[in-house]
Amino acid sequence: MSEELKLDKKNFTEWYERVLKYAEVLDDRYPLKGSYVWMPYGFKALKLMLKKIEELLDETGHQDTYFPLLVPISIFKKESDFLKGFGGSTLRITHVGEKSLDEELVMRPTSETVMYYMFSLWIRSWRDLPLKLYQIVPIFRWETKMTKPMLRVREVIKFKEAHTAHATKEEADQQIKEGVEIYSKFYDFLKVPYVVLRTPEWSTFAGALYNYDHVTVMPDGKATELGSVINLGQKFAKAFDIKYLDKNEKKKYVWQTCYGISERALGVVLSLHGDNKGLIFMSKIAPIQIIIIPILTGEKDNEKLIEWAKKLKEELKEYRVKIDTSEDTVGSKFYHWEAKGVPIRIEIGEKEVKEKDVTVVRRDIGKEEIVKETKLKSKLKKLLEEIDENLYKNAEKFFKSMISETETIEEALKILESKKGIVKIPWCGNNSCGKQTEEKLVGEALGINENEKGKGICPVCKNKAKHMLYLGRTY
Repeated sequence: MSEELKLDKKNFTEWYERVLKYAEVLDDRYPLKGSYVWMPYGFKALKLMLKKIEELLDETGHQDTYFPLLVPISIFKKESDFLKGFGGSTLRITHVGEKSLDEELVMRPTSETVMYYMFSLWIRSWRDLPLKLYQIVPIFRWETKMTKPMLRVREVIKFKEAHTAHATKEEADQQIKEGVEIYSKFYDFLKVPYVVLRTPEWSTFAGALYNYDHVTVMPDGKATELGSVINLGQKFAKAFDIKYLDKNEKKKYVWQTCYGISERALGVVLSLHGDNKGLIFMSKIAPIQIIIIPILTGEKDNEKLIEWAKKLKEELKEYRVKIDTSEDTVGSKFYHWEAKGVPIRIEIGEKEVKEKDVTVVRRDIGKEEIVKETKLKSKLKKLLEEIDENLYKNAEKFFKSMISETETIEEALKILESKKGIVKIPWCGNNSCGKQTEEKLVGEALGINENEKGKGICPVCKNKAKHMLYLGRTY
């Protein structure tokens, strides 16, 4: 085990990189910027997280699938706005050895083009609709901004993208609502606070009619997009000739939606919930939920302690439990598992064995209490629920403190320059005014909360505000 880290979450970048490495979530030493090696502990958490999004998609009629990684350039170029939006960040393959390919290939930055080529072959009749598919796959985007593990990468190893096709615009609009609800349930599950914003037209996903983003604020005050739910309209349908025969024997183009999230979600969860001791995993995605530490003394009673620890582990097999019987000092063991974010620690010594009780310690607040073995299972269930709710309470308190409201561009600039999160400012709804506001500030326009009415006057045109425009610095 490593020596105790000296962590300060106020220096978020250093905290984040050091704690991810120490906790063995991933290793950033691979010699390719923006690509990382996932270690078993972190990869387990990622799989547990993705299991939840799969459940939510399966429950709503989506089907899991897989499409190829490589896209012929002739297919990739079919939708011009999409090409313009992603063309500058795509990795292209032109050679096999010394031989030039007959056609250049693109490594998918996202899968619209490859999937919609197949949709045009599959969809023939209204009976084929709706089509609701998803896949969890690697994607590649050659980011030019500063990379950061999970939060901004070049190789996204687990990109969940859902793609749907519908007979009417109304059905596609309804699918957008379902997509937003799925993501809301997902981030509620992860105990991450957020606001759902409709993005401004000028920053909407390439080729789309409109889209919604779930947005939160990170410990360094930067806003981050948790996931987008996008109404693609019929642009891709027309580009790829995706038509169906309706009940009146008329050919029509389908209406489409898509929505994606990545391992960024895990980076956000760990960032928001961690503290100066290291990570704190919410229980549902913790690779180890309970660590049992026998207080070994080197005497003959050690064997009894270990045997009882094994017995406890078997009794708690509904949880992810590990026993630490290493030769490290008790203090270093405590620190190690705290830094790795295990929600609950159970300590057992000679006294506990004799009296048939254990010492239970919560990672989030450090509170410890003596619990009888007969009441341990019910107590642990309650404690894990309390830990998760406390993590959300703290994250929500921080989130609310990082959203400010002002009527002037000057004050908004001060807020953003001081790294105090997201700022809301009155907006008339005119794109020209919105762009001018964005250009005068640091960061970017994130969008509007459609459940919130505008207040005051637009600082650009001085007309009455229809909306409050959210702006923030991003990764």
